[in-house]
Amino acid sequence: MQHCPCQRSLLGSLSFAALLSALPCQAQSRDPLELDGVEVTARHVQEDSVEAEQLQHFQAADLQDVFESSPEVSVGGGPGVAQKLYLRGFEDTLLNITIDGASQPGQTLHHTGRIGIEPELLKRAEVQAGTGDATSGPGALGGSIRFVTKDPDDLLREGEQVGALIKGGYFSRAEGYKTSSSLYGRFNENWSALAVATYQDQNDYEDGNGRDVLGTGARQQLGFAKLVGRLTDEQTLRLSYEKRTDEGERTQRPQWIPSSFNPLFPLETERETWTLKYGWNPLSELVDLEVTTYHTSTELQQDGRWGLYIGDTASAGLDVRNTSEFGAHRLTYGIDYRDDKTSLGPAGDRDLDQEEGSVLGFYVQDSYRLTERLLLGMGVRYDRYRLDDRDGQDFADAGFSPNLSLRYQVTPQLALLAGHSQALRGVQVRDAFKLDAAANEADLDAEKARTNELGFEFREGGLELSGKVYDTRIRDAIYDPSGRPNLYVNGGTLKSRGVLLQSAYHWQQLSVGLSFHHNDIELDGDDLNVYEHNGLGTTLGDTWIGFADYRVGDRLNLGWQGRFVQAVDSLHTGVGTLNKPGYGVHDLYAQWAALPDERLVLNLTLKNVFDKQYLDHASNEDFERIPGYEGVRGSYESGRELRLGVALRI
Repeated sequence: MQHCPCQRSLLGSLSFAALLSALPCQAQSRDPLELDGVEVTARHVQEDSVEAEQLQHFQAADLQDVFESSPEVSVGGGPGVAQKLYLRGFEDTLLNITIDGASQPGQTLHHTGRIGIEPELLKRAEVQAGTGDATSGPGALGGSIRFVTKDPDDLLREGEQVGALIKGGYFSRAEGYKTSSSLYGRFNENWSALAVATYQDQNDYEDGNGRDVLGTGARQQLGFAKLVGRLTDEQTLRLSYEKRTDEGERTQRPQWIPSSFNPLFPLETERETWTLKYGWNPLSELVDLEVTTYHTSTELQQDGRWGLYIGDTASAGLDVRNTSEFGAHRLTYGIDYRDDKTSLGPAGDRDLDQEEGSVLGFYVQDSYRLTERLLLGMGVRYDRYRLDDRDGQDFADAGFSPNLSLRYQVTPQLALLAGHSQALRGVQVRDAFKLDAAANEADLDAEKARTNELGFEFREGGLELSGKVYDTRIRDAIYDPSGRPNLYVNGGTLKSRGVLLQSAYHWQQLSVGLSFHHNDIELDGDDLNVYEHNGLGTTLGDTWIGFADYRVGDRLNLGWQGRFVQAVDSLHTGVGTLNKPGYGVHDLYAQWAALPDERLVLNLTLKNVFDKQYLDHASNEDFERIPGYEGVRGSYESGRELRLGVALRI
């Protein structure tokens, strides 16, 4: 029997899934193919980034939308400002997250406002799962995420000196709207600039049963500007500024639904980030210098049961790196430094409680082509951490983090990969709103991570297949266990193990694919949950993601995406056993260029087509069936939503 190319791709994916089911449970996970990183591109090619085109197709509005096509990443939590991100089951607090190189380490209130991102700004979002290499930055225990914003040249067309892009969108489920205005241009052949302003206003959205999900309405504003210049033929400069605000009614504990003990209060967040990048690339294989300096701050104001309290975090940093090529070596080496400060207090004394920390790092990473088929990666970084906490305790940690990876090209189509990496992270500044509520144990040790991975890549014509098995362990994981006393301790060994399988097939105007990810995460043998292991991770069900994109001529694109998460039965917690029901969600999009050269583009997106009522596995589990824990549950996700968008290029 003959099968079309699309059928072969899907059948191949299913056969890989069958192979997966025969593997031991601890050998399963979710992650793309590159040992160093995993990418999900606009056409769902297995690379290491989510691209702008994919975000435009589905009219991404928040962090969850950005990563909905990635099987390794899960995002939940209801309102955008309170969403949590998990990579291979690890919470984002264990990741190194940057925006244009500016680190985002601070926490104001749990996860609120920490890594909110405006999708309209994104050129791509790079995901590096696992401990990573020496260039990943300090403390990348579970991986790293790098958000890269657009340059003026990403919007300017050939021959244009100036342009404008105006966008408007409507969201049916929240009866909300979003506007975006971008102005970009070249002053001359050496200098260009970009300015973006967005505004989004929405009510509380409705879940799949038609009930309002309280605390999800929001008013969001963003201003962004970037200046790009060529100082000489060899030197470049990039200066960017971002200011993002969010305000609305939020619960005292944003990860839980409103209740008598968790009422709604006015909450405002504001984040500012300055970034300056300098590059020098003379006609020499020994010099490719990049200097990045930044300052980022987040302010959260909560007018709650104790009146108006303000939490502040601020980080300032510098990264100086050079890349040299000689012979078969490509060597990147440098130094990075970051200073962190967190404070909390009432409106009249906002620095009542505070603590400061810093980290200084030195690193070197080599890519060495041993033979035509064998590529060796090896590197090491040395980090020194210091912390002066709120209670006057001083912590100091230092150590080396080595890594080694191999890529062997068996045939032009097939490559085998293996890697080992380690990372160390000293005691960090704490959540601002916990400065006066939780202390650090006096003898806290640094967290130490290591990751082992094995994988393969296969490409033949339009067919792409990849797989990976991984095992990450974090010793002396630091967190504040539920219950009393409120104390940050070394909780034990955190283990994340899994398998990822991915496939895609591209045939003329059609692209289809299917991926599968299984992950087991535990702390000293106990499965994780959001409630008891805040700051560490959570248990996620096996995840399948399918997609189909079809280009109808030059002006019309159609697509489907489905995310299917299997149930987690009998999840044992310290207060009882609960279940995490499975769910399947389908999304559709149509994009039509109504005028030539995409001067006018219309978008129609239908999210959650079958109006599924579900609780994302990345949200707080449903503890309400356990006596005494009524109200301990995350927010249900939005039901069926129609998104209409228009983009006019002037």
